[in-house]
Amino acid sequence: MKLSVSYDFVPKQRSVGASVVMDHFGVDFEQGQHVVADQVELPIQPGQVVLFVGPSGSGKSSLLRAAAAQLGAVRWLDQLQLPEVPLADALPGRLTENFSLLAACGLGEAQLLLRTPSELSEGQRYRFRLALGWAECQQAPGDEPRWLAADEFSATLDRVLAKVVSYNLRRLVRSPRLGLLLATTHEDVLDDLDPDVVVRCDLDGRIEVTRPRQPGVRPISFFVNAGAARAPSPIGRTSRGGIIAATTSPWCGA
Repeated sequence: MKLSVSYDFVPKQRSVGASVVMDHFGVDFEQGQHVVADQVELPIQPGQVVLFVGPSGSGKSSLLRAAAAQLGAVRWLDQLQLPEVPLADALPGRLTENFSLLAACGLGEAQLLLRTPSELSEGQRYRFRLALGWAECQQAPGDEPRWLAADEFSATLDRVLAKVVSYNLRRLVRSPRLGLLLATTHEDVLDDLDPDVVVRCDLDGRIEVTRPRQPGVRPISFFVNAGAARAPSPIGRTSRGGIIAATTSPWCGA
């Protein structure tokens, strides 16, 4: 699979606020095209765990969406319709398997199993979405590969629970029919999630693809020169009370 992601900068009218920013920092509206990725090759196979990781604004979510569009048969975690019934009755499939799946997602307490999704906390509801999405993928008709996709994976969970859920999700991926596409800013889940493919995005436009489950396979790096997300070299003026003194940005390499 090869991914190319770009978008055009929208023409804008110069306003009073925009003029103040331009004058103080020596920048102008960006024009042309912003290139997030250009022919980035991803060695994705059915039934794998694929993790896009990097800071906010690095392009990982754009790459996740582009990969999902090519793969097809993708269920997005944030688009699932949550049934308003107790969790014990909310998943399709066999009851014993459903209880095991809910427990793997951190919802094994008896009292929680009697609550509806609207009665859960935000973190609990996120974990229920993981269980529901996985169950729906398992029950989907046909033999074609299916994927569960989640942007900002584990963002609503405390970090200990995020690692536990990541570990359990990795153990659920046992068939070439079901795989995970995940994006996160949190690298602390890497060891427990144990992904087959890691796509690491940096703010300087570099994209590195590694396969940690295949020792000895060298990482592939891509660097987008034209249109990569870069901070400008400002000539701004800053002080505690306003913009009055010339400064140097740590992003411009000066």
